[in-house]
Amino acid sequence: MKIIICGAGQVGGQIARHLAREEGSNSVTVIDNNPALIRRITDAYDVSGVTGFASHPDILEQAGARDADMVIAATQSDEVNMVVCQVAHSIFSVPRKIARLRAPAYLNAIYSDLYRREHLPIDVVISPEFAVADAVMQRLAAPAAFDIESFLDGKAQLVGIALEADCPVLDTPLRQLSELFSTLRVVVVGVRRGERLFVPEPIDQLFAEDQIYVVTATEDVPRVMEVFGKSHLNVTRTLIVGAGNIGLHVARSLEARDRKARLKIIEKDRKRAELVADALKRTVVLNGDGLDLELLEEAGVESMDAVLALTQDDKSNILACVRAKTEGAKLTVALVNDSSLIGLIAPMGIDAYVNPRSTTVSSILRYVRHGRIRAVYSIGDGEAEVIEAQVLGTSAIAGNTVRETDLPEAALIGLIQKGDKVIVPRGDTRLEEGDILTIFAMRETVADVERLFQVGIDFF
Repeated sequence: MKIIICGAGQVGGQIARHLAREEGSNSVTVIDNNPALIRRITDAYDVSGVTGFASHPDILEQAGARDADMVIAATQSDEVNMVVCQVAHSIFSVPRKIARLRAPAYLNAIYSDLYRREHLPIDVVISPEFAVADAVMQRLAAPAAFDIESFLDGKAQLVGIALEADCPVLDTPLRQLSELFSTLRVVVVGVRRGERLFVPEPIDQLFAEDQIYVVTATEDVPRVMEVFGKSHLNVTRTLIVGAGNIGLHVARSLEARDRKARLKIIEKDRKRAELVADALKRTVVLNGDGLDLELLEEAGVESMDAVLALTQDDKSNILACVRAKTEGAKLTVALVNDSSLIGLIAPMGIDAYVNPRSTTVSSILRYVRHGRIRAVYSIGDGEAEVIEAQVLGTSAIAGNTVRETDLPEAALIGLIQKGDKVIVPRGDTRLEEGDILTIFAMRETVADVERLFQVGIDFF
């Protein structure tokens, strides 16, 4: 597949990195008006680069737009991204266009169908703010998890759990764990021990300070959290630090979800605080610095079930969470843009984080895959992926048992959906046409896993 990525920043670079490693599958060209970014990305990955303005027809033509299968517009400008899609459609007839848009004014118009496709030809709109806000809401759905994502149309969840010394199943081989809790639909698919992330074997044991990834049936999540030593937290009192687009969207979602929710927001900019106060119905908005201890005490931080630090400053978010935790907040979630800071989250006692780049990249990758790859979620800094894929009658694995599949060693099947049922796979489970699988795959095995499901190209 021939793909043009417009924008060589963090998101564009990460997408290029993911797609370029799929040897022989994709031809990727990146456009950016910063020659240094183009040099860096072409030196690091097997992609082509074009320096120039992505919205200019001659630059798109130089990048190969005339025979491109897809254009991904991920520059820092909403307007440029929209023009890129228009030019790609009107002049080059590119079949698929994806645009990243931030401004609520554009998003509201698009989602309310004021823009028709024939007027603004964008096939998929990705909103980083909305995607991140949704990720924050998922964290609140399982407060004791440091990571969570939905699969199988909401019937299954990928849950990240940090194990502590009081976890009741430490030192227990995973095979025995499956026998002890045979009624639970859960599979431990990944383990991070220190700096190493790996796919576990049935004989592997779990230890304190491990961070594990499990795929479990959504209705089994509370029991799974209990098995791994996490008590349920009912979040009703929430403090949000930062009233940007993400903070506002989260507050609106919380107001809509629970009429009993007690919400407060701290916003540093007075005009923004006033605007947000007018936009919300049942949320108390305080004007000031989220790191100010007196203001945090005024907000009642010590009695908060959750504190969400959602400003655009990573360090402020981390420090706000540390301070809130010190003052007695039960759950803290930090928005962290810089992936290099993620390693500080657990040691500093912060319960969970949301990485906008990873969330946005995962949202875009859902629409780029071949064959019957239905969804993709990136783990950490692209170290692994969780893939949701459907078995076709002509797929290489159709008709085989799980034991017979040619799955790479560094990949593991999580749950399988057969019709309306979600099951834990066994060695003799037969994979049939129409089955939907969740698979945890380390970065180096992703292309091999996807090839098991690929039959031609199937967009969306």
